[in-house]
Amino acid sequence: MDEYGNSGEGRATRRDEAVRAAVEQGLLGPDSPIVGLLDVTGIRESAAELRAAFAEVTAPGTPVLHAFAVKATPLVPVLRLLREEGIGAEVASPGELALARAAGLSPDRTVLDSPAKTPAELREALALGIAVNADNPQELDRIDGLVRSAVSRSPLGIRVNPQVGGGSIGATSTATATSKFGVALRDEGAREWVVRAYLDRPWLSRLHAHTGSQGIPLSLMAQGVAETYALAEEINRRIGRPQIDTIDIGGGLPVNFASDATAPTYAEYARALREAVPGLFDGRYGLVTEFGRSLLAKHGTIVARVEYAKSAGGRAVAVTHAGVQVATRTVYVPGSWPLRITAYDGKGRPKSGPEVVQDVAGPACFAGDLLAEGRALPLLDQGDYVAALDTGAYYFAHHYAYNSLARPGVYGFVPDRATGVRFATVRDPQTLASIVAESGGAHAGALTTLHTPGSR
Repeated sequence: MDEYGNSGEGRATRRDEAVRAAVEQGLLGPDSPIVGLLDVTGIRESAAELRAAFAEVTAPGTPVLHAFAVKATPLVPVLRLLREEGIGAEVASPGELALARAAGLSPDRTVLDSPAKTPAELREALALGIAVNADNPQELDRIDGLVRSAVSRSPLGIRVNPQVGGGSIGATSTATATSKFGVALRDEGAREWVVRAYLDRPWLSRLHAHTGSQGIPLSLMAQGVAETYALAEEINRRIGRPQIDTIDIGGGLPVNFASDATAPTYAEYARALREAVPGLFDGRYGLVTEFGRSLLAKHGTIVARVEYAKSAGGRAVAVTHAGVQVATRTVYVPGSWPLRITAYDGKGRPKSGPEVVQDVAGPACFAGDLLAEGRALPLLDQGDYVAALDTGAYYFAHHYAYNSLARPGVYGFVPDRATGVRFATVRDPQTLASIVAESGGAHAGALTTLHTPGSR
């Protein structure tokens, strides 16, 4: 643990020092007006808290794999750091699998959960020995063929949808009646089909479900796990032996975006699960978790320079370099994905002064590109900085190329007694040449060579 301690206050102190140091060391400035910052100390602490929370409730010797949902922060150095902290990888595409492999994640620490796996993806996963959860009967048919044609070390299972309902954000609720994920258990005949699938396939040894993420209350998450556990018990009872030896409970712990406090905690969730599903932790089943947002969100910050300060209709407007390209969900659905905004002066120090209701706008060319609307902050001036907090997951690593805006550089940081703050490059800022290349620059004349017959 670092000198600031593992608390919201400690995170805030580290963040403030990192913003000031980023300005002083030239990572932020007129020519580099936006960066992403990752608190390495905080990430390590979250990983340790996750491991400790489940170690507290599981029987000694229970195999537990905490697999980070790569989609939350698909950056190779982040995956390597988490690997060092004992965390594996949950991947949902060939790209995410490639990132996990580049970070050195071994197949036995990797889980593939994509809802649209191609034959090539399945073949690769089974050849490597990566755990695979089949999403639907047609996918299981494909796996049948691959298992018959080649021996695989992959642990294999089926993803089910317990259909226990949704939370406050529909887009992140994955256990609704019509969710696109998994086999819907309450549909007519579905539960018996799942049981029969295991009866017919002795090599199916896992069961997977995920209730949702942000906006899902702990009670609903626990209910989804309880339904999955009950199904595993039923299947093993019908088979007459413990064929299912591992239950994958997904991730989805909500994040508190209202303050620096971590709430709920992994420990609270683990205790809630032990109370709701005590048999899950008695050592008869191995466990897999797939947390993403809760591991990274509170340890990331987007910092952007105020390029212009103006007013419109009597309201102050700060035009910054952080908008829809880095905070897509917040800009388009601000009610579900609000972000806290902190003001810093031109030297990167927390800004003080009377609070003024103002808009914090992004650089994209549409009126709705607002990080925050009508927010009370110290009045922002040209050359100040704004920080969008809790953005370590699903923000600066999920670039939306509106107006061909460049992806910002991302830097990890730790407190350093000699220099104050030490930075390491996680991802270089995107260059204009890269933007042109990604936009077909090598094929500039391609369309001019195509002519409708008879047009010339």
